[in-house]
Amino acid sequence: MDILKGDMKNENNDGGSEEENRRKVIIKLVIGSILFAGGIIFKFQNWLELTIFLISYVIVGGNVVLQALGEISKGQVFTEHFLMSVATIGAFCVGQYPEGVAVMLFYMLGELLEDMAVDHSQRSISSLMNIKPDYANLKTGDELTRVPPEEVNLGDIIVVKPGEKIPLDGKVLEGTSMVNTSALTGESVPRELKPGKDALSGFINGNGALTVKVSKKYEESTVSKILDLVQNAGSKKASTEKFITKFARYYTPVVVFGALALAIIPPLLIAGAAFSDYIYRALIFLVVSCPCALIISIPLGFISGMGGASKKGILVKGGNYLEALNSVEAVVFDKTGTLTKGVFKVTKISPQNNYSNEKLIESAAYAESYSNHPIALSIMNAYNGEIDKSQIEDYREIAGYGIEVNVGGGKILVGNNRLMASERIEYSDVDTVDTVVHVAINGKYAGNIVISDEVKEDSSNAIETLRSLGIKRIIMLTGDLKTVGSKIGRQLGLDEVYSELLPAGKVEKIESMEMKKSPKRKIVFVGDGINDAPVLARADIGVAMGGLGSDAAIEAADIVIMTDEPSKIADAMKIARRTQGIAYQNIIFALGVKAIFLVLGALGMASMWEAVFGDMGVALIAIFNSIRALDTKNL
Repeated sequence: MDILKGDMKNENNDGGSEEENRRKVIIKLVIGSILFAGGIIFKFQNWLELTIFLISYVIVGGNVVLQALGEISKGQVFTEHFLMSVATIGAFCVGQYPEGVAVMLFYMLGELLEDMAVDHSQRSISSLMNIKPDYANLKTGDELTRVPPEEVNLGDIIVVKPGEKIPLDGKVLEGTSMVNTSALTGESVPRELKPGKDALSGFINGNGALTVKVSKKYEESTVSKILDLVQNAGSKKASTEKFITKFARYYTPVVVFGALALAIIPPLLIAGAAFSDYIYRALIFLVVSCPCALIISIPLGFISGMGGASKKGILVKGGNYLEALNSVEAVVFDKTGTLTKGVFKVTKISPQNNYSNEKLIESAAYAESYSNHPIALSIMNAYNGEIDKSQIEDYREIAGYGIEVNVGGGKILVGNNRLMASERIEYSDVDTVDTVVHVAINGKYAGNIVISDEVKEDSSNAIETLRSLGIKRIIMLTGDLKTVGSKIGRQLGLDEVYSELLPAGKVEKIESMEMKKSPKRKIVFVGDGINDAPVLARADIGVAMGGLGSDAAIEAADIVIMTDEPSKIADAMKIARRTQGIAYQNIIFALGVKAIFLVLGALGMASMWEAVFGDMGVALIAIFNSIRALDTKNL
């Protein structure tokens, strides 16, 4: 879309702010319009009339001509700037001064309105930039010091006063308050924070002071990650946009040579035909044929669609991902933290071989103390004691199995039955659909801990809505036991469930599905954990739960759901379908109107004024139609 920003682009190169540059364009437009109106209203001698219209033309259209020359010097001859320049200069050559200036005036007005429309659309996405914190209240002893968030370290204590933004991610130590999470999640309902709860950067503190222990540096915090996503949200074009770019590449030279043929051939073949008449018709042909409406409105439509999605807590990293949601054949979910709450609770402790309940849970808590996995946190909460990390040595996480660690000279293994089997430790199998964590101390089985998870209230609604949208297959992949996976699958009515998968196994399943899917159809994977990052990157469309999801998952995903609600995936698909529908409306409308005016212009039944409507009028209508994609209230 930058190639169309004739005046705005050149003004931006002068180094002023965006608002200053826009003001300069408006001033040019006003001065050019006054001169144009004076030239039409008053009768001047021909040389003075030419001078007035020429000055007006240079003011409003000079940058377009310069940009056309710059593009020609780079080998880009057949651009819309070239079409506008040839048509308007040609109008001056045949004595149609007002028409030549009018084309440039309307073109400049269209560019200005386009720039304002894009700015309005992007503001819906970049409004998230307001979540950036300006400072943090660092607590040192009994003193508070206001410092930049970047200067706060892990483990530091900060105080968030009522009305302030939480500047860094951390754990609440003291205080209870309601916080506004809408900047991150799109939800207006406040959330309560109290000691032990996670405080995410970007939340706005409500009615009480909070003392927070920082768990992530600023560059790794939620607000920093989201700002990075926002700044790169429009970097990838949708294939519809690419189609328009390719279309213009072939369309423009055809139009130029068509206009040239219209100007030369009829006067040579038709008796009494004047060259001046057919040159004028050719100029009208050029003005009408400019593909501004398509090249402006299609990208704008996708920017608006992404802006509308962001209002609902859905961050789309590029227009290509938004468009891809129109071709989804299957949606594949992770279980924990995606379809289930991921808020685990220890429901049963079963020590064996003379170990006590206290020793079993303590050993498991020490082993899990470096992990932020929901299962680990549930064990830590059940232990509820102090962890002396100086006793922990040789910590090693074994992906898909569990954890091995030395505590006080003793070797502790905590994990699933695969870990026990790989270490040749005899263990007791547990007949339950819940998650079972086995513990071994110094090669001896110490018992097991049963942990329960709950299905999110929103999950059932998400599955039903996806089916109503025509999604053929809804699948779940989980590293949990088959009994657990089957239970969740039956509860939600999923088509297929694959359990006990390592991260590599999930990738293999996705690749297998990719090979069997219909041509040009897409597979969506939805996850939230570090172990989901490879699958999110491999799937056609990766969707991460951004509220409580891991940084790795958010980084690897193409779309981020800030509310952690699975039903938002269906909302994203509805937005994608509406956005694509608007894009197709613009394509059909623009090409249809242009075809009519091209025929009328070639037959001498349309003037340059009507040609201006056929070009910039259609472009403006398409622009305003594209902005409708911002409205996502009634999906």
